Amino acid sequence: MARREWTIAPPELDLDPGRYGEARAHAVATLERHPELDHDEEVWVLFTEQIIRGMGADTGRAYECALEMTRAWEHAHNFQIFDDVLPALAELRAHRLKIGLVSNTGRNLDEFVAHHGLDVDAAVSSGAHGKTKPHPTIFQAALERLDVEPADAAMVGDSIEDDVEGAKAVGMRGILLDRENRYPDLDEKLTDLLELPAALGLSAG
Repeated sequence: MARREWTIAPPELDLDPGRYGEARAHAVATLERHPELDHDEEVWVLFTEQIIRGMGADTGRAYECALEMTRAWEHAHNFQIFDDVLPALAELRAHRLKIGLVSNTGRNLDEFVAHHGLDVDAAVSSGAHGKTKPHPTIFQAALERLDVEPADAAMVGDSIEDDVEGAKAVGMRGILLDRENRYPDLDEKLTDLLELPAALGLSAG
């Protein structure tokens, strides 16, 4: 739904933006979660450090930079929303669907929602909830706030493990948002959020 702005990196670190995708993929693959899926902010600092190192700043200051950037990402103005987000949410709302936001983050999602003008009915962060995706309780918390049964809900996210498999484990439908088409053979996936209404079987507005 959103992408971080890497321009907030300290200028003395020379990062190569072209290596971001590969660096992030490596960081995801090597991410060591809390064994009970408890929210742990240090995990995200280390995750960011791996990305920074993968982008070329393999120095002793990588952790310091990661800590600074993690703190900066607590603020909504350091994010950009993809162009398809607001139109997709508007289309879903036109069909009178309830919309929830579930995120592995320690930031204040209410401020994030307000800053970017996201029309959602509920927002659940792992920082406030205490557990991260794919723990079942974070999905259940969102469903309770929406007053929706799992069988009547769909989760859309960019992680197969966290979003798709996590949602399916509690009885929801899981749809992968695969903007870069990394998984061409996967059936339940989108490359653009504007494809979501059709994937849900909603008629064109």
